[in-house]
Amino acid sequence: MTTAPDTHTAPPSRSSLVQGLALRWDTAVGVLLVAVLAVGLGSTEGFGSRENLAFAFNDIAEVALIALPMTLLVVAGQVDLSVASMLGLGSALTGALWEAGWAFETIVPVVLLVGVAGGLLNGWLVTRVGLPSLAVTIGTLALYRGLASVVLGSDAVTDFPQVYADWAVDTTTVPGTFLTYPVLLFLVLAVVTAVVLHATGLGRSLFAIGAQEEAAFFAGVRVRRIKLLLFVVTGLFSAFAGVVFTLRYGSARADNGLGFEMLVIASVLLGGIDFDGGKGTLFGAVAGVLLIGVLKNLLTLNDVANEVQVIVTGLLLVASVLTPRIVAAVVERRHRRAANTPVTQQ
Repeated sequence: MTTAPDTHTAPPSRSSLVQGLALRWDTAVGVLLVAVLAVGLGSTEGFGSRENLAFAFNDIAEVALIALPMTLLVVAGQVDLSVASMLGLGSALTGALWEAGWAFETIVPVVLLVGVAGGLLNGWLVTRVGLPSLAVTIGTLALYRGLASVVLGSDAVTDFPQVYADWAVDTTTVPGTFLTYPVLLFLVLAVVTAVVLHATGLGRSLFAIGAQEEAAFFAGVRVRRIKLLLFVVTGLFSAFAGVVFTLRYGSARADNGLGFEMLVIASVLLGGIDFDGGKGTLFGAVAGVLLIGVLKNLLTLNDVANEVQVIVTGLLLVASVLTPRIVAAVVERRHRRAANTPVTQQ
């Protein structure tokens, strides 16, 4: 009688389980996006029209643009809740400078510089002062929205140059497609962001920082410099989104984009980006953004109240956060039971 060799290996760690599930979760979100599109095409009249698809995707253009740097931030274990306020500040500044007689070609670089400055402030407080990003950006959320109100007050500025306004609206599409120019810009930037995150040393550094910041630092990763850069890029994109939002609606207001920070974070987390950092894919984040936009449009076409739409978005967000962790806990328990099972002798 011989004893079977003990070939049991140690059960995979919880972090590796969650990471593997996150990678599969983004595929599930992509499948769900296709399913929602299929349901809409088969059940709702006008959903598949070129005009409606152009409107549906253009309606989330600003959220989608901000979601790209937010994905990088969350992968690195950080978050920026001030993005919607920076959008509002960018919009207010655009309106105030236009009303003051500035050329629009001069206004845009100034607004982008303000976005960079706001990102620098966030990043400096996090990386140099050592404050947590959640607390910092809650504070600057109020600060930037307050500055927007100071810049423009309760006024609304309209009548922007038609050539730029036409670029942003959903009635102007890339010839032969239903893609608007802001959405096309988002797709191009998404490809660039995906390459940076998944095919460069910087991307690997982001995952390392999010997984274990101290270990990444001792491995030679410039942690503080990279985090500062991420906040700067997020501020830049948020300010630019304010310009796009202003042109799309033809109105600059201090309260533009109010509440968008929740939509951005919901999209990123829905796509499988772990809020603890170190896990996720850019594909998942993009799929999450598009899913929220398509679902919102489909519910609107079916006369579903806005309050119900908010509830649906919230449920999706809760499910996206809880499901991978619940499945990971179940799988880990099974591995532990298997590891503790006595070896059968033959």
